[in-house]
Amino acid sequence: MIVRIATEGQYRVGSDTLDKLNAIDNQLVNIVARGDQAAYDQLLKSMLDLVRQSGQPVALTEIVESDLVLPAPDTTLAEARQLFKGDGLIPD
Repeated sequence: MIVRIATEGQYRVGSDTLDKLNAIDNQLVNIVARGDQAAYDQLLKSMLDLVRQSGQPVALTEIVESDLVLPAPDTTLAEARQLFKGDGLIPD
């Protein structure tokens, strides 16, 4: 699966990473709904770090469509309210 971090680039990730991303996504839906800024900041960082650390960067010369687009690291809690709702970014 190809995951893009907005403003950064694309990564190839395996199904185990996708499962972990889905778990974080589900937590983010609840945290964003509560408006917990500190928890949001921490979990968004965890989500993006997981992709950076376990994913394989896609070369800039390779053009592939992203299966999933994650928000930029500087996405505000207000902006996240539009993204992390319902099933979140990753449908269950």
